Amino acid sequence: MPTLIDDNATLDLVLDVKVKVTVQLGSCQLPMREVLALAAGSIIQLNQHASDPVGLYVNDKLIAYGEVVVVEDSFGIKITELVGAHPAA
Repeated sequence: MPTLIDDNATLDLVLDVKVKVTVQLGSCQLPMREVLALAAGSIIQLNQHASDPVGLYVNDKLIAYGEVVVVEDSFGIKITELVGAHPAA
């Protein structure tokens, strides 16, 4: 049976592994005709309202929801809910 020290050493092996983190603002389906007509300045309407939370995915698995924030000159996400986490009672 592994000891706590072995478990920590095993965890240390994966802590620096890079994973793909994606924030999904929304999506839509377009006919190929409209995709081919896209150009600079085109606007695509997404199936999500501006006030809806965005999804945070790690390696294509949804792990959290959040809201878009501006940090200095960049966009960020403020986590509002972890998927599968139960709210504190």
